[in-house]
Amino acid sequence: MGDISPHFSRKEFACHCGCGFTAVDIELLGVLEDVRGHFNAPVTLDCACRCPTHNKAVGGVTNSQHVQGIAADIKVSGYAPDTVAGYLENKYPHSYGVGRYDTFTHIDVRPDPARWNG
Repeated sequence: MGDISPHFSRKEFACHCGCGFTAVDIELLGVLEDVRGHFNAPVTLDCACRCPTHNKAVGGVTNSQHVQGIAADIKVSGYAPDTVAGYLENKYPHSYGVGRYDTFTHIDVRPDPARWNG
């Protein structure tokens, strides 16, 4: 069980470099809980918040949604990333960023829709 929602803890959102940057956007948290409920399966956050230094180190774009604290790269236990991306694209056709990657799905809560293959 989580400490900020039924299934997520604040520490899951923290920057992987250990700097202490952790932002939890309430809208993003709601989308993640929606994904968890829809698939009825655990959702793992591979990456959520990134400080600018860590973002640069991993090759992220300067204006990354991760640096803004409104994005997460996720895996849903038992489901392919394309299946997760398809669900998000169909559920939220007029908003959010959804990126399809081989091993994870990117979701961010930007106001305008964006779709891409990584």
